Amino acid sequence: MPTPPKSSSGPHRGGRPSSPPQGRGRPPARPEKPAPDRTTPELGPDGLPQVSLLRRGVERWQAGHPWIYRADLNGDPALSGGEVVRVTDGRGWFIGKAFYSRQSKISLRWLTYDDVPVDAGFFRERLQAAEALRRLALPGETTYRLVHGEADGLPGLVVDRYGDYLSVQFLVPAMEQRKALIADLLEAQFKPRGIVNRSDVGVRNLEGLTPEKGLLRGALPPGPVSFDEGLVRVRADLLEGQKTGAFLDQRENHVVAAQYATGEALDCFSYVGGFALQLATRAQRVTAVEISDAAAAQLRDNAAANKLGNVEVVVANAFDFLRDAVDEGRRFDTIVLDPPSFAKNKDAIAAAVRGYKEINLRAMQLLRPGGILISASCTYHVDEQAFEDMLASAAADARRRMQIIERRGAGKDHPVLLNLRETRYLKCFVLRVL
Repeated sequence: MPTPPKSSSGPHRGGRPSSPPQGRGRPPARPEKPAPDRTTPELGPDGLPQVSLLRRGVERWQAGHPWIYRADLNGDPALSGGEVVRVTDGRGWFIGKAFYSRQSKISLRWLTYDDVPVDAGFFRERLQAAEALRRLALPGETTYRLVHGEADGLPGLVVDRYGDYLSVQFLVPAMEQRKALIADLLEAQFKPRGIVNRSDVGVRNLEGLTPEKGLLRGALPPGPVSFDEGLVRVRADLLEGQKTGAFLDQRENHVVAAQYATGEALDCFSYVGGFALQLATRAQRVTAVEISDAAAAQLRDNAAANKLGNVEVVVANAFDFLRDAVDEGRRFDTIVLDPPSFAKNKDAIAAAVRGYKEINLRAMQLLRPGGILISASCTYHVDEQAFEDMLASAAADARRRMQIIERRGAGKDHPVLLNLRETRYLKCFVLRVL
Protein backbone atom coordinates (compact mmCIF):
# COMPACT_ATOMS: atom_id res chain seq x y z
CA MET A 1 0.00 0.00 0.00
CA PRO A 2 1.53 3.36 -0.95
CA THR A 3 2.31 5.87 1.77
CA PRO A 4 -0.05 8.90 1.81
CA PRO A 5 1.64 12.10 0.65
CA LYS A 6 2.77 14.61 3.26
CA SER A 7 1.02 17.49 1.51
CA SER A 8 -1.30 18.08 -1.37
CA SER A 9 -0.69 20.34 -4.34
CA GLY A 10 -4.36 21.06 -5.08
CA PRO A 11 -7.18 22.65 -3.09
CA HIS A 12 -9.25 20.33 -0.95
CA ARG A 13 -11.20 20.43 2.29
CA GLY A 14 -11.25 18.61 5.59
CA GLY A 15 -7.83 17.03 5.31
CA ARG A 16 -8.69 14.46 2.64
CA PRO A 17 -5.88 13.63 0.23
CA SER A 18 -6.40 14.51 -3.43
CA SER A 19 -6.16 10.81 -4.36
CA PRO A 20 -7.51 8.14 -1.98
CA PRO A 21 -5.18 5.30 -0.91
CA GLN A 22 -5.44 2.21 -3.10
CA GLY A 23 -6.53 -1.22 -1.90
CA ARG A 24 -9.48 -2.63 -0.02
CA GLY A 25 -10.88 -0.98 3.08
CA ARG A 26 -9.39 1.85 5.05
CA PRO A 27 -5.61 2.07 5.46
CA PRO A 28 -4.37 1.13 8.91
CA ALA A 29 -3.91 4.14 11.19
CA ARG A 30 -0.31 5.06 11.70
CA PRO A 31 0.83 6.27 15.10
CA GLU A 32 1.70 9.91 15.45
CA LYS A 33 5.40 10.60 15.41
CA PRO A 34 6.80 13.25 17.71
CA ALA A 35 8.04 16.25 15.79
CA PRO A 36 11.82 16.48 15.80
CA ASP A 37 13.54 19.36 17.56
CA ARG A 38 14.20 22.10 15.02
CA THR A 39 15.89 25.47 14.96
CA THR A 40 14.26 26.31 11.61
CA PRO A 41 10.63 25.62 10.64
CA GLU A 42 9.62 22.90 8.20
CA LEU A 43 8.30 24.44 4.98
CA GLY A 44 5.44 23.23 2.81
CA PRO A 45 5.39 23.10 -1.00
CA ASP A 46 4.22 26.73 -1.18
CA GLY A 47 7.06 27.93 1.05
CA LEU A 48 4.86 28.49 4.11
CA PRO A 49 5.93 27.00 7.43
CA GLN A 50 4.09 23.86 8.47
CA VAL A 51 2.67 23.15 11.93
CA SER A 52 1.66 19.64 12.90
CA LEU A 53 -1.16 18.84 15.33
CA LEU A 54 -1.52 16.03 17.81
CA ARG A 55 -4.63 13.89 17.52
CA ARG A 56 -6.59 15.97 20.03
CA GLY A 57 -5.80 19.13 18.07
CA VAL A 58 -6.87 17.49 14.80
CA GLU A 59 -10.19 16.46 16.34
CA ARG A 60 -10.75 19.98 17.64
CA TRP A 61 -9.90 21.45 14.21
CA GLN A 62 -12.16 19.07 12.31
CA ALA A 63 -14.99 19.68 14.80
CA GLY A 64 -14.98 23.29 13.66
CA HIS A 65 -13.34 25.08 16.59
CA PRO A 66 -11.17 27.91 15.21
CA TRP A 67 -8.58 27.84 18.02
CA ILE A 68 -5.78 25.36 18.64
CA TYR A 69 -3.90 25.55 21.93
CA ARG A 70 -0.16 25.15 22.38
CA ALA A 71 -0.57 21.81 24.15
CA ASP A 72 -2.12 20.37 20.97
CA LEU A 73 0.84 21.19 18.72
CA ASN A 74 3.18 18.37 17.73
CA GLY A 75 6.44 20.02 18.75
CA ASP A 76 7.74 23.58 18.57
CA PRO A 77 7.44 25.03 15.05
CA ALA A 78 10.36 27.44 15.69
CA LEU A 79 8.43 30.52 14.51
CA SER A 80 8.49 34.06 15.86
CA GLY A 81 4.71 34.65 15.66
CA GLY A 82 2.37 36.35 13.20
CA GLU A 83 2.96 33.89 10.35
CA VAL A 84 0.37 32.24 8.13
CA VAL A 85 1.09 28.52 8.48
CA ARG A 86 0.04 25.29 6.81
CA VAL A 87 -1.62 22.97 9.32
CA THR A 88 -1.12 19.21 9.03
CA ASP A 89 -2.26 16.18 10.99
CA GLY A 90 0.07 13.63 12.55
CA ARG A 91 0.52 11.88 9.19
CA GLY A 92 1.55 15.05 7.42
CA TRP A 93 -1.72 15.52 5.53
CA PHE A 94 -2.76 19.14 4.91
CA ILE A 95 -5.88 20.19 6.84
CA GLY A 96 -5.89 23.98 6.50
CA LYS A 97 -4.16 27.30 7.13
CA ALA A 98 -4.05 29.47 10.23
CA PHE A 99 -2.42 32.43 11.96
CA TYR A 100 0.33 31.41 14.38
CA SER A 101 0.91 33.09 17.75
CA ARG A 102 3.98 32.27 19.79
CA GLN A 103 3.28 33.87 23.17
CA SER A 104 -0.45 33.23 23.49
CA LYS A 105 -1.87 29.96 24.79
CA ILE A 106 -3.92 30.02 21.59
CA SER A 107 -1.25 29.03 19.07
CA LEU A 108 -3.37 28.72 15.93
CA ARG A 109 -6.37 30.69 14.71
CA TRP A 110 -8.25 29.19 11.76
CA LEU A 111 -8.23 30.93 8.40
CA THR A 112 -9.28 28.33 5.84
CA TYR A 113 -9.59 24.59 5.21
CA ASP A 114 -8.48 25.16 1.61
CA ASP A 115 -4.97 25.23 0.20
CA VAL A 116 -5.30 28.76 -1.19
CA PRO A 117 -3.03 31.82 -0.97
CA VAL A 118 -3.63 33.98 2.10
CA ASP A 119 -2.83 37.28 0.41
CA ALA A 120 -4.39 40.68 -0.18
CA GLY A 121 -7.12 39.09 -2.29
CA PHE A 122 -7.99 36.69 0.55
CA PHE A 123 -8.49 39.52 3.05
CA ARG A 124 -10.34 41.66 0.49
CA GLU A 125 -12.87 38.88 -0.08
CA ARG A 126 -13.38 38.39 3.66
CA LEU A 127 -13.99 42.12 4.17
CA GLN A 128 -16.43 42.19 1.26
CA ALA A 129 -18.29 39.19 2.67
CA ALA A 130 -18.52 40.86 6.07
CA GLU A 131 -19.94 44.03 4.53
CA ALA A 132 -22.44 42.01 2.47
CA LEU A 133 -23.84 40.49 5.67
CA ARG A 134 -24.33 43.93 7.24
CA ARG A 135 -26.08 45.26 4.14
CA LEU A 136 -28.41 42.27 4.27
CA ALA A 137 -29.07 42.36 8.02
CA LEU A 138 -29.07 46.16 8.50
CA PRO A 139 -30.13 47.74 5.21
CA GLY A 140 -29.46 51.46 5.04
CA GLU A 141 -27.54 51.53 8.32
CA THR A 142 -24.15 53.26 8.42
CA THR A 143 -23.16 52.55 12.03
CA TYR A 144 -22.43 48.92 12.86
CA ARG A 145 -19.74 46.35 13.57
CA LEU A 146 -18.22 45.56 10.20
CA VAL A 147 -15.81 42.82 11.29
CA HIS A 148 -16.36 40.62 14.34
CA GLY A 149 -13.06 38.72 14.44
CA GLU A 150 -13.29 34.95 14.09
CA ALA A 151 -17.03 35.13 13.42
CA ASP A 152 -16.22 36.85 10.10
CA GLY A 153 -13.21 34.66 9.32
CA LEU A 154 -10.77 37.43 10.26
CA PRO A 155 -9.26 36.39 13.61
CA GLY A 156 -7.84 39.15 15.74
CA LEU A 157 -9.52 41.96 13.80
CA VAL A 158 -12.42 44.17 14.92
CA VAL A 159 -13.75 46.96 12.71
CA ASP A 160 -16.62 49.24 13.72
CA ARG A 161 -18.12 51.69 11.28
CA TYR A 162 -19.43 55.06 12.45
CA GLY A 163 -20.63 56.62 9.22
CA ASP A 164 -17.61 58.17 7.50
CA TYR A 165 -15.17 56.90 10.14
CA LEU A 166 -13.82 53.46 11.00
CA SER A 167 -12.54 52.35 14.41
CA VAL A 168 -10.27 49.31 14.31
CA GLN A 169 -8.66 46.89 16.76
CA PHE A 170 -5.67 44.67 15.87
CA LEU A 171 -5.57 41.99 18.57
CA VAL A 172 -3.04 39.34 17.44
CA PRO A 173 0.48 39.56 15.95
CA ALA A 174 -0.65 38.40 12.50
CA MET A 175 -3.15 41.25 12.19
CA GLU A 176 -0.75 43.74 13.77
CA GLN A 177 1.82 42.85 11.10
CA ARG A 178 -0.82 43.35 8.39
CA LYS A 179 -2.06 46.68 9.77
CA ALA A 180 -1.06 48.63 6.66
CA LEU A 181 -2.64 46.05 4.35
CA ILE A 182 -5.93 46.08 6.27
CA ALA A 183 -5.95 49.89 6.29
CA ASP A 184 -5.33 49.95 2.52
CA LEU A 185 -8.21 47.52 1.91
CA LEU A 186 -10.57 49.46 4.19
CA GLU A 187 -9.72 52.73 2.45
CA ALA A 188 -10.32 51.21 -0.97
CA GLN A 189 -13.64 49.65 0.05
CA PHE A 190 -15.21 52.41 2.19
CA LYS A 191 -13.38 55.65 1.37
CA PRO A 192 -13.53 56.72 5.04
CA ARG A 193 -12.55 60.19 6.20
CA GLY A 194 -10.49 58.62 8.93
CA ILE A 195 -9.46 55.28 10.46
CA VAL A 196 -8.85 55.25 14.22
CA ASN A 197 -6.68 52.58 15.83
CA ARG A 198 -8.32 51.51 19.13
CA SER A 199 -5.97 48.66 19.98
CA ASP A 200 -5.76 49.93 23.57
CA VAL A 201 -6.98 46.64 25.08
CA GLY A 202 -5.36 44.35 27.62
CA VAL A 203 -5.78 41.23 25.50
CA ARG A 204 -2.85 42.42 23.38
CA ASN A 205 -0.56 41.85 26.37
CA LEU A 206 -1.29 38.12 26.16
CA GLU A 207 0.03 38.20 22.59
CA GLY A 208 3.21 40.09 23.42
CA LEU A 209 1.79 43.29 21.94
CA THR A 210 1.64 46.71 23.58
CA PRO A 211 -1.80 48.37 23.79
CA GLU A 212 -1.97 51.44 21.55
CA LYS A 213 -4.40 53.96 20.12
CA GLY A 214 -4.29 56.87 17.73
CA LEU A 215 -5.09 57.97 14.23
CA LEU A 216 -4.20 55.34 11.62
CA ARG A 217 -5.31 57.01 8.38
CA GLY A 218 -7.02 60.23 7.31
CA ALA A 219 -8.28 62.63 9.96
CA LEU A 220 -10.01 62.41 13.31
CA PRO A 221 -13.61 63.61 13.51
CA PRO A 222 -14.00 67.16 14.89
CA GLY A 223 -15.42 65.95 18.20
CA PRO A 224 -17.73 63.00 18.91
CA VAL A 225 -19.51 61.34 16.01
CA SER A 226 -23.31 61.12 16.17
CA PHE A 227 -25.69 58.42 15.01
CA ASP A 228 -29.35 57.51 15.41
CA GLU A 229 -30.36 54.76 17.80
CA GLY A 230 -34.08 54.25 17.89
CA LEU A 231 -35.71 57.52 18.92
CA VAL A 232 -32.54 59.20 20.23
CA ARG A 233 -29.32 60.63 18.84
CA VAL A 234 -26.18 59.09 20.33
CA ARG A 235 -22.67 60.53 20.40
CA ALA A 236 -19.47 58.48 20.47
CA ASP A 237 -15.89 59.59 21.11
CA LEU A 238 -13.88 57.33 18.80
CA LEU A 239 -10.54 58.04 20.46
CA GLU A 240 -11.45 58.17 24.16
CA GLY A 241 -14.78 56.34 24.46
CA GLN A 242 -15.26 52.78 25.73
CA LYS A 243 -14.40 49.94 23.35
CA THR A 244 -14.21 51.45 19.85
CA GLY A 245 -16.28 54.49 20.85
CA ALA A 246 -19.67 53.05 21.79
CA PHE A 247 -21.33 49.79 22.86
CA LEU A 248 -22.60 48.78 19.42
CA ASP A 249 -23.34 45.24 20.59
CA GLN A 250 -26.19 46.59 22.77
CA ARG A 251 -27.80 48.87 20.16
CA GLU A 252 -30.75 46.60 19.41
CA ASN A 253 -31.28 45.92 23.11
CA HIS A 254 -31.23 49.66 23.83
CA VAL A 255 -34.08 50.16 21.36
CA VAL A 256 -36.05 47.19 22.73
CA ALA A 257 -35.79 48.65 26.24
CA ALA A 258 -37.85 51.66 25.12
CA GLN A 259 -40.70 49.35 24.14
CA TYR A 260 -41.00 48.08 27.72
CA ALA A 261 -40.39 51.37 29.56
CA THR A 262 -43.20 52.67 31.77
CA GLY A 263 -43.64 54.83 34.86
CA GLU A 264 -40.61 55.17 37.13
CA ALA A 265 -37.51 53.69 35.50
CA LEU A 266 -34.05 52.90 36.89
CA ASP A 267 -30.92 52.32 34.80
CA CYS A 268 -27.84 51.06 36.65
CA PHE A 269 -24.29 51.13 35.26
CA SER A 270 -25.55 53.76 32.83
CA TYR A 271 -22.22 54.89 31.33
CA VAL A 272 -23.25 57.67 28.85
CA GLY A 273 -26.90 56.65 28.66
CA GLY A 274 -27.34 53.89 26.08
CA PHE A 275 -30.32 52.46 27.97
CA ALA A 276 -31.31 55.53 30.03
CA LEU A 277 -31.96 57.72 26.99
CA GLN A 278 -34.16 55.06 25.41
CA LEU A 279 -36.11 54.57 28.63
CA ALA A 280 -36.67 58.32 28.85
CA THR A 281 -38.58 58.37 25.55
CA ARG A 282 -41.41 56.37 27.19
CA ALA A 283 -41.02 56.43 30.97
CA GLN A 284 -42.27 59.32 33.10
CA ARG A 285 -38.99 59.59 34.98
CA VAL A 286 -35.57 57.86 34.71
CA THR A 287 -32.93 57.58 37.40
CA ALA A 288 -29.56 56.80 35.81
CA VAL A 289 -26.83 55.52 38.14
CA GLU A 290 -23.20 55.87 37.01
CA ILE A 291 -20.05 55.75 39.14
CA SER A 292 -17.83 57.79 36.80
CA ASP A 293 -18.09 61.57 37.06
CA ALA A 294 -16.89 61.99 33.47
CA ALA A 295 -19.41 59.49 32.07
CA ALA A 296 -22.19 61.03 34.17
CA ALA A 297 -21.38 64.45 32.71
CA GLN A 298 -21.59 63.03 29.19
CA LEU A 299 -24.89 61.36 30.06
CA ARG A 300 -26.35 64.71 31.17
CA ASP A 301 -25.13 66.31 27.94
CA ASN A 302 -26.66 63.51 25.88
CA ALA A 303 -29.99 63.86 27.65
CA ALA A 304 -29.96 67.63 27.07
CA ALA A 305 -29.03 67.20 23.40
CA ASN A 306 -32.08 64.94 22.98
CA LYS A 307 -34.28 67.34 24.98
CA LEU A 308 -35.02 64.66 27.55
CA GLY A 309 -35.68 66.55 30.77
CA ASN A 310 -36.93 63.54 32.71
CA VAL A 311 -33.49 61.97 33.33
CA GLU A 312 -31.89 62.32 36.78
CA VAL A 313 -28.22 61.29 36.82
CA VAL A 314 -26.91 59.96 40.14
CA VAL A 315 -23.16 59.47 40.59
CA ALA A 316 -22.95 56.39 42.81
CA ASN A 317 -21.87 52.78 43.09
CA ALA A 318 -24.76 50.75 41.67
CA PHE A 319 -24.44 48.02 44.34
CA ASP A 320 -24.75 50.62 47.09
CA PHE A 321 -27.59 52.45 45.33
CA LEU A 322 -29.64 49.27 44.92
CA ARG A 323 -29.09 48.22 48.53
CA ASP A 324 -30.07 51.65 49.85
CA ALA A 325 -33.11 51.84 47.57
CA VAL A 326 -34.41 48.55 48.99
CA ASP A 327 -33.85 49.76 52.55
CA GLU A 328 -35.70 53.00 51.72
CA GLY A 329 -38.68 51.09 50.29
CA ARG A 330 -38.42 52.65 46.83
CA ARG A 331 -40.26 51.09 43.89
CA PHE A 332 -39.79 51.18 40.11
CA ASP A 333 -41.76 50.00 37.10
CA THR A 334 -38.78 49.36 34.81
CA ILE A 335 -35.19 48.50 35.77
CA VAL A 336 -32.15 47.93 33.54
CA LEU A 337 -28.94 46.27 34.73
CA ASP A 338 -26.05 46.41 32.27
CA PRO A 339 -22.85 46.06 34.31
CA PRO A 340 -19.30 45.66 32.98
CA SER A 341 -17.84 42.17 32.86
CA PHE A 342 -17.52 40.69 36.35
CA ALA A 343 -15.10 37.87 35.32
CA LYS A 344 -12.00 38.23 33.17
CA ASN A 345 -11.04 34.56 33.62
CA LYS A 346 -12.49 31.24 34.79
CA ASP A 347 -11.15 31.68 38.32
CA ALA A 348 -13.50 34.64 38.81
CA ILE A 349 -16.71 32.89 37.72
CA ALA A 350 -18.03 32.14 41.22
CA ALA A 351 -17.48 35.73 42.37
CA ALA A 352 -19.08 37.03 39.17
CA VAL A 353 -22.22 34.94 39.70
CA ARG A 354 -22.48 36.21 43.27
CA GLY A 355 -22.21 39.78 42.00
CA TYR A 356 -24.87 39.24 39.34
CA LYS A 357 -27.17 37.60 41.86
CA GLU A 358 -26.87 40.47 44.31
CA ILE A 359 -27.81 43.21 41.87
CA ASN A 360 -30.59 41.18 40.26
CA LEU A 361 -32.07 40.16 43.60
CA ARG A 362 -32.16 43.82 44.68
CA ALA A 363 -33.69 44.88 41.37
CA MET A 364 -36.42 42.23 41.68
CA GLN A 365 -37.22 43.48 45.19
CA LEU A 366 -37.54 47.04 43.85
CA LEU A 367 -39.99 46.22 41.06
CA ARG A 368 -43.71 46.79 41.34
CA PRO A 369 -46.07 43.98 40.27
CA GLY A 370 -46.04 43.84 36.47
CA GLY A 371 -42.67 45.60 36.44
CA ILE A 372 -40.02 44.87 33.85
CA LEU A 373 -36.39 43.88 34.51
CA ILE A 374 -33.89 43.99 31.64
CA SER A 375 -30.75 42.25 32.83
CA ALA A 376 -27.59 41.90 30.73
CA SER A 377 -24.16 40.31 31.08
CA CYS A 378 -21.15 40.63 28.79
CA THR A 379 -19.14 38.01 30.74
CA TYR A 380 -18.57 35.13 28.34
CA HIS A 381 -17.23 32.94 31.16
CA VAL A 382 -20.82 32.96 32.50
CA ASP A 383 -22.89 31.37 29.74
CA GLU A 384 -26.59 31.85 29.08
CA GLN A 385 -27.71 28.83 31.09
CA ALA A 386 -25.61 29.84 34.08
CA PHE A 387 -26.99 33.37 33.84
CA GLU A 388 -30.58 32.10 33.69
CA ASP A 389 -29.93 29.81 36.67
CA MET A 390 -28.62 32.83 38.58
CA LEU A 391 -31.77 34.79 37.72
CA ALA A 392 -33.94 31.91 38.95
CA SER A 393 -32.00 31.75 42.22
CA ALA A 394 -32.27 35.52 42.67
CA ALA A 395 -36.04 35.41 42.05
CA ALA A 396 -36.46 32.65 44.62
CA ASP A 397 -34.51 34.58 47.26
CA ALA A 398 -36.41 37.78 46.42
CA ARG A 399 -39.71 35.83 46.72
CA ARG A 400 -40.79 37.08 43.30
CA ARG A 401 -42.37 35.11 40.47
CA MET A 402 -40.77 36.20 37.19
CA GLN A 403 -41.68 35.59 33.55
CA ILE A 404 -39.02 35.48 30.83
CA ILE A 405 -40.37 37.56 27.96
CA GLU A 406 -37.26 37.62 25.76
CA ARG A 407 -33.82 36.04 25.63
CA ARG A 408 -31.58 38.34 23.62
CA GLY A 409 -27.93 38.71 22.68
CA ALA A 410 -25.74 41.03 20.67
CA GLY A 411 -27.07 42.68 17.53
CA LYS A 412 -27.12 41.13 14.07
CA ASP A 413 -23.84 42.87 13.24
CA HIS A 414 -22.17 40.70 15.91
CA PRO A 415 -22.64 37.21 14.41
CA VAL A 416 -21.96 34.15 16.56
CA LEU A 417 -19.58 31.52 15.24
CA LEU A 418 -20.75 28.00 15.90
CA ASN A 419 -18.27 26.13 18.12
CA LEU A 420 -16.79 29.37 19.51
CA ARG A 421 -18.71 30.27 22.65
CA GLU A 422 -16.64 33.43 23.10
CA THR A 423 -18.50 35.07 20.19
CA ARG A 424 -21.77 34.56 22.11
CA TYR A 425 -20.65 36.56 25.12
CA LEU A 426 -23.61 38.95 25.53
CA LYS A 427 -26.78 37.84 27.28
CA CYS A 428 -29.81 40.06 27.76
CA PHE A 429 -32.99 38.82 29.46
CA VAL A 430 -36.28 40.72 29.55
CA LEU A 431 -38.32 39.59 32.58
CA ARG A 432 -41.64 40.58 34.14
CA VAL A 433 -42.84 40.34 37.73
CA LEU A 434 -46.10 38.44 38.17
